[in-house]
Amino acid sequence: QVQLVESGGELVQAGASLRLSCAASGLSFSTYVMGWFRQAPGKEREFVAAISGRGRTMNSADSVQGRSTISRDNMKNTVTLQMNSLNPDDTAVYYCTAALQLTPTLPSSMSRYRYWGQGTQVTVSS
Repeated sequence: QVQLVESGGELVQAGASLRLSCAASGLSFSTYVMGWFRQAPGKEREFVAAISGRGRTMNSADSVQGRSTISRDNMKNTVTLQMNSLNPDDTAVYYCTAALQLTPTLPSSMSRYRYWGQGTQVTVSS
């Protein structure tokens, strides 16, 4: 049984930094692209960042580029999203997700991701 468990979300002030973590179990971790999506109230879930199975390739959404870093530890089966200079627009539930790496291109579409965590709430106050 695959489990993805996120942690690290909290209420912070604008300008702060947060480190979100996701612990994975029940899958061959290094063969999966790991990603982060987020969903703000009343909005569709959107892509944030992804990292390849071996951690050699990353990509991120324009909205967080330059403010975020995704990384993974294949020994510990964890993936981390470091976000800096947070603003109220970053307020959302953040989801960890996993997709089999079928191509060199990292997917940014929800439909490509097979497994999802329950999410962790990030709230940024102005």
